Amino acid sequence: MAEDCLFCKIASGQIPGDVVMQDEEAVAFRDINPQGPTHVLVIPRRHVGNAASVTPADAELVGRLVLMAARVAEQDGIQHSGYRLVFNVGAHGGESVPHLHLHLIGGRQLAWPPG
Repeated sequence: MAEDCLFCKIASGQIPGDVVMQDEEAVAFRDINPQGPTHVLVIPRRHVGNAASVTPADAELVGRLVLMAARVAEQDGIQHSGYRLVFNVGAHGGESVPHLHLHLIGGRQLAWPPG
């Protein structure tokens, strides 16, 4: 856990979050600034900086995040209508918290390219 990391604190329960699913490796919680009816962040419990800092040793962890996102999509009833999975990297990519997180966005028609 990184001491000053907001998402590490949510994952550990030090800061409350609207948690919708969790297991020993990952936590999924609702985004505080949702971009759709469903907007959930799926994060690893251990601190990983962002998608650019993922190593081959993290492949299983990244897979777990994607699988959890799919389970949350099913739980929210958007698995058939569709949804988007996004990793933001760096300032130009829209990353605002330097902890690996996967956005699950759905529940409405999404445009491409995104805004």
